[in-house]
Amino acid sequence: MTHKAGYVNIVGNPNVGKSTLSNKLIGEKLSIITAKAQTTRHRIFGIVNSDDYQIIFSDTPGVLKPHYKLQESMLNYSKSALSDADVLLYVTDMVEKYDKNNEFLTMVKKSNAPILLVINKIDLSTQDELDAKFDFWKTELPNAEIFPISAQHGFNTQNLMNRIVELMPDSPPYFDKEALTDRPERFFVTEIIREKILNYYQKEIPYSVEIEIEQFTDAPTRADIRAVIHVARDTQKGIIIGHQGKALKKVGTEARKDIETFLDKKVFLELYVKVTKDWRDKDNMLKKFGYEL
Repeated sequence: MTHKAGYVNIVGNPNVGKSTLSNKLIGEKLSIITAKAQTTRHRIFGIVNSDDYQIIFSDTPGVLKPHYKLQESMLNYSKSALSDADVLLYVTDMVEKYDKNNEFLTMVKKSNAPILLVINKIDLSTQDELDAKFDFWKTELPNAEIFPISAQHGFNTQNLMNRIVELMPDSPPYFDKEALTDRPERFFVTEIIREKILNYYQKEIPYSVEIEIEQFTDAPTRADIRAVIHVARDTQKGIIIGHQGKALKKVGTEARKDIETFLDKKVFLELYVKVTKDWRDKDNMLKKFGYEL
C-alpha cells in the first residue's frame, strides 16, 4: 500500500485563527491561543500519523510589518513556509480587511504548492456576507480551493482535513510515526508560561516578555522547573511581579496546572523576573531564545 507524507504550512495575517485551526487539525493543543495578535512567535510542527499517511502541519506567526528584530524573525518563518509546502493553507476570516498585507498575498500567489484558502469564523457572518467574501477570494486567488470553516466550532474542518490527505504526495514518513511534534517538552513549558502572561497582562507587557528554562529536572513522578521571565525594561519587571508578588504568583499557579496536565505529573515551578534590556533587537539574545535570524 502506498504511503503519503508531506508538509502543510498554515499562513495568514494575525488573529485570523491559524493556531486554533492548527490545533483542531492536529487534535492536540500545540500552539498557544489568545485573543491578542502576535501570539505565535515560532514555526511549530504538529505531526498527524495514520497507517497510510504522515502530515506535518506547520503553524506560523501572523504576517506583519516588522518594527524590531524579533518581528523580522517571525516574518522570516512565515516567508519560509511559502517555499517548502506540499500544501499551503492561507487563512483569512470574515472580519479582516481585504487589502491587509497585500505584499505577502502577492508572494502566496507565486507559490507552486496547491493552495487551500480557508475563510474562518463564518459563524460571525450572514450568508450574504460569506457569499461576498467567497466571490472576492475566487477572483483574488483563482487557483485556490476555498473552504469556509469555523475552527473554533469544528465546522467543515473534517472536509478540509480530507482534502489535505488527498493532496499529500506519495512519500515515506519524515518523522518517527510515534512523534507528535519536532519541539522538546521544554519549549512547550515556556509557551504555557508565556500564554498565561499574554492572558493576564495588558498593552506592551506580553510582547516584551521571553521565557527561558534555567532548570528542568524530570523524574518519573515529578518535574522541578526553574524559569526566568525576561523583560525589556526596568518598569516592566515591577508590573510582572505585581503588588506583594501577587501577579507573578497567579501566573505561576495557572502555568503549573497546565504544565502538570501537559507532562502528566506533579510539577514544582519557580519563576523569576530579569531585565534583559531591549532583547527583542539583539541578535545574540534572539539566538539564545531559539529564533532564526
